[in-house]
Amino acid sequence: MVLAILLSLAAGFCTATASVCQRLGARSLDAREPGVTGFDPMLVFRLAQRPVWLLGFACMIAGFGFQVSALHFGPLALVQPLLVVELLFVFGYLAFLTRCRGVRRREWLAVVAMSVGLSVFLRVASPSGGQPHASAPSWWISGLVILTVVAVAVAVAVAHGHSPPRRAALLGVATGVAWGFVAAVIKEFTSHLDGGPAAVFTNWSVYVLVVAGAAGMLLASHAMTAGPLAASQPGFTLLNPIVAILLGVCMFGERLQTAPADLTGEVLGLLVLAAGVAALSHSDLISSHPAAGASGTPRRDRSPMELMRKSR
Repeated sequence: MVLAILLSLAAGFCTATASVCQRLGARSLDAREPGVTGFDPMLVFRLAQRPVWLLGFACMIAGFGFQVSALHFGPLALVQPLLVVELLFVFGYLAFLTRCRGVRRREWLAVVAMSVGLSVFLRVASPSGGQPHASAPSWWISGLVILTVVAVAVAVAVAHGHSPPRRAALLGVATGVAWGFVAAVIKEFTSHLDGGPAAVFTNWSVYVLVVAGAAGMLLASHAMTAGPLAASQPGFTLLNPIVAILLGVCMFGERLQTAPADLTGEVLGLLVLAAGVAALSHSDLISSHPAAGASGTPRRDRSPMELMRKSR
């Protein structure tokens, strides 16, 4: 279990680095290009022409490797909540680069709230157990439910009349739900690694993982270019572990503490965590992202690089 925790933290650090790099790559995309306000399947390929985005992609692959290893040794209900530390790493990384200039007290309080909320939830819930495989009917049911939720969120997001923050929030929800499902597929995938290449490539999970992972990356790219990151980040950060926990319990038989006092503590921990995520997502360091102003013209908030120059 300790190994799973360490691997989860390593995954969070790598994905935090990937997030920073990919956000900088997304920032360089002209807000008037196709795919920023609509839905463009070629967006990822256009972003891939930016070196900083490619660096982020490499870090994302490393993070994925650590996540696979963590899920091989630990339950979904433990690993995915721990990946929430990605946001803390992003904030800490950018605060270090800017020498904490402009960082306000409420942002440090948000860091404390996230840390306390996550610790309380994991301590009280004490996730454990679970089986390596889920039944075929449960996969079909879960897959259809997840696909429906993601499709509805995307359809509403791309509909006309939505402001950039609302569009980003909806795409953030779709991305978080999709990532939670991807984590469950990874859990299934890791159970076949000990059988060697033959066991891996004759099982359906590796192919679903490729498709679902690519879809998740496409959704994340659109969410980051659709509007303020403060709108999409809560969906990224919260729905991923919540969906993964539900799938871990319902599909893999993972166990959480369910006594009334324990459930109360778990809910309180998640609420404190959610409050911290919402507050930290509005940090000037994290929420810097191009957004449309009231007139519809592109507007750019202060970026981490601008804050770094200002702090010198």
